[in-house]
Amino acid sequence: MTRAVGKERGDWGSWGDWAELLRVSALFTVPGDALAGAAAARTRPNRGTALAVCASLCLYEAGMALNDWADRDIDAVERPGRPLPSGRIAPAAALTAATGLTAAGLLCAAAAGRPALATGTALAGAVWAYDLGLKNTPAGPSAMAAARALDLLLGATASAPAAARSALRPAAVLGAHTLAVTTVSRHEAVGGSSTAPLGALATGAAIAWAATRRPAPASGRRPEAGHGAPAAAADGATSGAPVGAVAAGGAFVALSRQLSRAGLRRGGPVRRLAG
Repeated sequence: MTRAVGKERGDWGSWGDWAELLRVSALFTVPGDALAGAAAARTRPNRGTALAVCASLCLYEAGMALNDWADRDIDAVERPGRPLPSGRIAPAAALTAATGLTAAGLLCAAAAGRPALATGTALAGAVWAYDLGLKNTPAGPSAMAAARALDLLLGATASAPAAARSALRPAAVLGAHTLAVTTVSRHEAVGGSSTAPLGALATGAAIAWAATRRPAPASGRRPEAGHGAPAAAADGATSGAPVGAVAAGGAFVALSRQLSRAGLRRGGPVRRLAG
């Protein structure tokens, strides 16, 4: 019945079918990486940032369509109600959408300049490689981590190409966090060794420490009032510690949720370790 309905619609489905396929409710989480990239490049959001956000949104949605296209046989068994296995949207339509959205994302990146286009191309390559082959391999978490890091760098290279180098460290931190969370989430349904959750927890702790620590003054003393105090205050106001604290807090919230889902709620490695 559902396949007949899909054919009546020309295998392109309805707006609701596409909203389900592309998981549009998650779109609000996407612009954060590009905005973080602009902040890491120490610039205010500008035209390049807006183009990076558009590119990121397009590539994210391309990944959603490509993911369901690549998993259509698995979904036919495990999630038959999804738009592709139910026949509401044809696989060819999903693949066409993924290709078109990728092209749109690269056009947005190109409009922001050559550095942004190079970063966007690398990001698109990571998305396609992950969905088409790496997702279910040991390299899957690394590919996902690379995609998140490149997404942040896209915001930096589009917003302030000359200062994009300063975004390398934040991108590496985001990639490390993503690697840890993705590694844990792969075992959330079946459980497994406690090594992955403990390693992820250690990674999260290291990220929090690196993101929130303040460098010690060069002289080892606090500046006295009237002698460098205004400069020190300005330096403290522009340091990355408050932003790092927020980022670390968000990382720990996400990590704790993944640990809970992987272990305590499903009888996985964390519950066995605690017991």
